Amino acid sequence: MTSTANAPASGGGRPAQPDHLGHVIFITAAAAMGGFLFGYDSSVINGAVEAIRDRFDVGSGTLAQVIAAALIGCALGAATAGRIADRIGRIRCMQIAAVLFTASAIGSALPFALWDLAVWRVVGGFAIGMASVIGPAYIAEVSPPAYRGRLASFQQAAIVIGIAISQLVNWGILNLADGDQRGKIGGLEAWQWMLGVMVVPAVLYGLLSFAIPESPRFLVSVGRMEKAKTVLREVEGSGIDADARVREIDRAIHSEQKSTFKDLLGGRFGFLPIVWIGIGLSVFQQLVGINVIFYYSSSLWQSVGIDPSASFLYSFETSVVNIIGTVIAMVFVDRIGRKPLALIGSAGMAISLALAAWAFSYKSGAGGDIALPHAQGIVALIAANCFVLFFALSWGVVVWVLLGEMFPGRIRAAALGVAAAAQWIANWVITVSFPTLSDWNLSGAYMIYTFFALLSIPFILKWVPETKGKALEEMG
Repeated sequence: MTSTANAPASGGGRPAQPDHLGHVIFITAAAAMGGFLFGYDSSVINGAVEAIRDRFDVGSGTLAQVIAAALIGCALGAATAGRIADRIGRIRCMQIAAVLFTASAIGSALPFALWDLAVWRVVGGFAIGMASVIGPAYIAEVSPPAYRGRLASFQQAAIVIGIAISQLVNWGILNLADGDQRGKIGGLEAWQWMLGVMVVPAVLYGLLSFAIPESPRFLVSVGRMEKAKTVLREVEGSGIDADARVREIDRAIHSEQKSTFKDLLGGRFGFLPIVWIGIGLSVFQQLVGINVIFYYSSSLWQSVGIDPSASFLYSFETSVVNIIGTVIAMVFVDRIGRKPLALIGSAGMAISLALAAWAFSYKSGAGGDIALPHAQGIVALIAANCFVLFFALSWGVVVWVLLGEMFPGRIRAAALGVAAAAQWIANWVITVSFPTLSDWNLSGAYMIYTFFALLSIPFILKWVPETKGKALEEMG
């Protein structure tokens, strides 16, 4: 599933100016609700980790499998979303994702066994995978070219806001339960409310999908030309030559060559070199351990002696830092370039992770009596926030920008699929391994992430291309 991102705005080639930019922003924000749910669902489990461990009496390895189960669904959802959307439309695909999000929230909040919870996590993951593909594609297809870059940033902004809101909601619920993750509120335990509250944004996402138009690209692909013209005038302005725009889209659809897995082969080590670079970017983005912060941060702070209520506040603070870093990346990614931003991020992450590893090496005590010395506790908190900031202002945004730009057009779709799959697999490895690594040696786990942050620097310098200022047709 691709977009006509580079098509002229009108038959005459002049930039499109929508009559009502506010309406276009509403359409974009509604589609980006999928990103909000992506971020919310990815992070909300953070508040329930210790309660689930206690409720079902499971060890770190089993607990990690349940938490990571969502990533299996993510891979499946991402792999199938494009094909589903091309058959039934982008809006119907959003509505399916909304239903799956709702079902996952209810099922996760009311599990009768651990395997049952894992199944609902997979269902939610499938919806995440769909949203991660459909949202950006739809936004690109309905955005006026003059505003496409800014509107496309809504998806990433929605993801980080979803992460922050989930932390804030978890903190509020925990306070209602007097700081006890298993405390009762209205007959349910606090952690069940944390997982169940996602019903609200999921239903809102579904309702909003009925208020926005179908993608003009999809409408053209199924022969609904008049409806496509109506939508184009709605989002690009009544002054455009809608007939010419429909012809442009139709020509683009019929001239595209769908890339296949076979097209990616032919390099010395199987894949083409550019495909390996894409895989490397995806894998490094995860191997620095960023999802440890969002999946396990509350549990992490509790493990070093911080009480549950305070640990949730620290997790929310980290999410706010994530938002700030993402805004910084959006401002500078087109100004200073992709590679310089990635290098700044790698260096900053390596230093931050090394400081965190040093601080956690002072962890003392056992069982429920675990603590860090005051100075090391302050260093750990500052280092964790610096790590998130440097990730968000660099790799969090830059990787997706590069993956969307660096592949030649003839293999772009298939190469993106392989890179995305590599990212989910690396995410799964980190998510599954952290509890066991933490039990073994928390400082050692952070040294491993430090090593990968350092290793990403020569990788960027030697292999990653700079795509700033280049047309997509120049790639290859």
